Amino acid sequence: MNPSRQIRRSRVTFALVIAALCLGLSSHASAQHENLDDLLARTSKNVTQFLDEFSDVKCTEYVTQLKLGKNEKVEAKQESTFDYLVILTNAGGQLNLSESRLAEHGGKQVKNLPLLVTNGFATLFLVFHPYYEGSFQFSQQEDDFIGGKRYVRVRFEHIKGTRSPTALVLRGREYPLELAGTAWIDPDSGVVAKIVAGLDNGLEDLGLRMLRSEVDYAPVSLRDIKQSYWFPTLASIEVETPKQHWRNTHRFTDYKQFSVSTEEVIAKKP
Repeated sequence: MNPSRQIRRSRVTFALVIAALCLGLSSHASAQHENLDDLLARTSKNVTQFLDEFSDVKCTEYVTQLKLGKNEKVEAKQESTFDYLVILTNAGGQLNLSESRLAEHGGKQVKNLPLLVTNGFATLFLVFHPYYEGSFQFSQQEDDFIGGKRYVRVRFEHIKGTRSPTALVLRGREYPLELAGTAWIDPDSGVVAKIVAGLDNGLEDLGLRMLRSEVDYAPVSLRDIKQSYWFPTLASIEVETPKQHWRNTHRFTDYKQFSVSTEEVIAKKP
């Protein structure tokens, strides 16, 4: 069986203004809006840098795919291991992000037949990338704590008709997803620690009743580099159609630096 590397693309408004009743309330709302703008600027800058760093590493990805039946009884299960990396290109100002997976099993490369392919969710942070941030409306929610540390929760909702970082691929055709969700962001650094996203109304016309994803990020130390980088460690995706129910879990471990050099040679005409 010949080894093959699978390349898959990840793609993976409503405003209400309330007049303040007093000057103090108006000042507080204005300050909060300014704080959110500042936070989004730091997050956008951090995500841009993060994407460059993420494209320079590879890791091991463990995927558990479950097909669930009545009362969430497991009807089918498959576990796979991949050599995972992200390939980033930016030609003509158009951001293109692809995931590369090389299936492994016991040190040998094998072909896997997935129950349901769920790619691209590790890069949900693209919601805050300058290329996509204009496609979302953001609002600030109450702060939350993870591991004793305070994070600002930011709600995001996709603006219909704009570009989307995620898409449903069905019968060879892509359908951009109207994602909405919440991100947990470090108020000082703009680091995204967690993202929960899904479809508020599903896509019943395409047979998609429910989609929910949750991605956790954590600091990862690389050999010979003192600084720690925040990379995805766990992505959980749940999908439900009128007749089927899936739950996939992606775990990312063993991050290592990865670099590729290419050289183009143009043959001389005879």
